[in-house]
Amino acid sequence: MAKTIFERTSIGRKGYTLPVNDVDVKLDSCIPAKYKRSSAVKLPEVSELDVMRHFFELSHMNHCIEKGFYPLGSCTMKYNPKINETLVRNAGFNNLHPMQDEDTVQGALEILYDLQESLAEISGFSKVTLQPVAGAHGEFTGLKVIKAYHEAKGNFHKTKIILPDSAHGTNPASVVLAGFEVVEIKSNKDGMVDIADLKAHVDENTAGFMLTNPNTLGLFEKQVEEIAEIIHAVDGLFYMDGANFNAILGIVKPGQIGFDVMHYNLHKTFATPHGGGGPGSGPIGVREDLAKYLPAPLIGFKDGKYFLDYSHAETSFGKVHSFFGNFAINLRAYIYIKMLGAKGLRRVAENAVINANYIQKKLEKYYKIPFKHIYCMHEFVASGEWQKDKYGIKTIDIAKRILDKGYHAPTIYFPLIVPEAIMIEPTETESKETLDEFIQAMIDIAHECETNPELLHNAPMTTPVRRVDDTLAVRQLNVKFEW
Repeated sequence: MAKTIFERTSIGRKGYTLPVNDVDVKLDSCIPAKYKRSSAVKLPEVSELDVMRHFFELSHMNHCIEKGFYPLGSCTMKYNPKINETLVRNAGFNNLHPMQDEDTVQGALEILYDLQESLAEISGFSKVTLQPVAGAHGEFTGLKVIKAYHEAKGNFHKTKIILPDSAHGTNPASVVLAGFEVVEIKSNKDGMVDIADLKAHVDENTAGFMLTNPNTLGLFEKQVEEIAEIIHAVDGLFYMDGANFNAILGIVKPGQIGFDVMHYNLHKTFATPHGGGGPGSGPIGVREDLAKYLPAPLIGFKDGKYFLDYSHAETSFGKVHSFFGNFAINLRAYIYIKMLGAKGLRRVAENAVINANYIQKKLEKYYKIPFKHIYCMHEFVASGEWQKDKYGIKTIDIAKRILDKGYHAPTIYFPLIVPEAIMIEPTETESKETLDEFIQAMIDIAHECETNPELLHNAPMTTPVRRVDDTLAVRQLNVKFEW
């Protein structure tokens, strides 16, 4: 294990020289006593080279898509084209300020307008707002639109949002945050919405239904138009969680098959940086009569000029973010869409689906595949039930052993309706050679479960940090370095 920057310290060493302070400020009189330190802060005393080596070593300990395969199901951790990163760093974009006059930012507004229109065209919706800055933020925004729709009609009794038991965890959280009640329904034996259970829960108090399609089992909900009829019959709105939009780009337009509201995860579907708590983007699209409830402003275009459109401000439910969303993330998505075009976006979906089905087929003899009788979409869910029942190996053990093989572990124990779930999403950016290597690693692990189960109980063996006690870590969380 490499030394930390604290352990590299040498008294008196430094890698910087601050300029002489030429401002006469008496800090003692400016800072209230309760905010003053009682002792000097202990900081490492190191050279610039030590600092660089410290962070370089840390970067090598992290896993990233450039380092290796990242089959994190439901999160779509695909390669982000570096040309997008280069273009977004152009000084013309970086030096903009959101408070500039509209006449001075016509280029930026044109990009945002074009992105709005492109997302609307791709999904089949009438209007799009770019304000939300994450998937869950988009969910909240979409639900607030649904709330505004019902309240404008005086339907304050519509307080319930229905969700399938396979829903993303953010869905019920967003429902509650938006002021609704959660109603959960069951999936059927094929992993789809149980229509009979849905009908049993729909009533005059139903405000809407949230559905991820393809769902979190990686299966396309073929009954979607029937579901839309059931929900619309009670004047409910049909919401699509667009987290898995990657699988149907250029093939299906959600706005044309019954959905009324949808959020897009630009940081998943359109290859902008994702993960690590960094910035995201979760725009929403809506049908025409719902556009008046969207956050203001939208980006408008009239008489050859782009402008901030506040024309619906009186009916809007309000803003959800300062200014116009995460501009740099939206810009990356815009570049991605323009570089691929309509045919390219369709190929993204087709390749993602082919890759997932290829891995599923290759692994079906070695891991339980609960829904192998149905072609999956961009991801599939396997199960470690066989390994647990035969050898006492849990899915967590398999995931830890995958780390030793040089891959990031797939999503595990989700969705909750599959025991010992292993959710695998290869994305469209991986080659057949990479998929074959991963498949062989998974087969090798399946054999190790039988021949050397103790190895899996002790995995990972090669990572910078060995297996931690998850229960103890939660109860005694300590992320502070002591020296």
